[in-house]
Amino acid sequence: MRDGQTLRFYADNAAAYARHRTRPCGDQLDAFLAALPKGARILELGCGNGMDAAHMRTQGFDVDATDGTPAWVAEAQKRVGGAARLMLFDELEAEAGYDGVWACASLLHVVAASLPDILSRVRRALRPDGVFVASFKAGTGEGRDPYGRYYNYPSAKQLDGAYRAAGWSDFTLETNMGSGFDALPTVWLWVTARR
Repeated sequence: MRDGQTLRFYADNAAAYARHRTRPCGDQLDAFLAALPKGARILELGCGNGMDAAHMRTQGFDVDATDGTPAWVAEAQKRVGGAARLMLFDELEAEAGYDGVWACASLLHVVAASLPDILSRVRRALRPDGVFVASFKAGTGEGRDPYGRYYNYPSAKQLDGAYRAAGWSDFTLETNMGSGFDALPTVWLWVTARR
């Protein structure tokens, strides 16, 4: 369920990666926040350098920022006043604890066979009417990038199947072009789901 090579990459490159990302996620994050009640409790999965968590906090939200790499948690804590904690995706055990879950460019590292389990854990963690947004690099199946990082690289059809297998029925999928740390053109799949 956990890919050691990917975790090592982020541990070794946390500072450089933190300098690379200097703005919150953008339109998708703003749309996510607009769908939540004022002061909502949000779980961020894969908070990275804490940029999105810091933005959410300035908007008045109660953010539980988590990441699976200790070096990333340390970077995030610099931005959110120590309010970030270490947690791997498969350690999520909360039940009805959050109004929203934000997972920007993080669940794309979940081993494909384990994705339905993680999506099910997220569903359990949400309160009724909770909102869950996640982004994935599109593809035709799992593989590694030039840095050796594991990606599940799902197609829209594969994502649809994974969400349905996890018990989700109310979700939409959007595609847009973007990039990432590697600066290569990337097709991103954004899924917005409601509990």
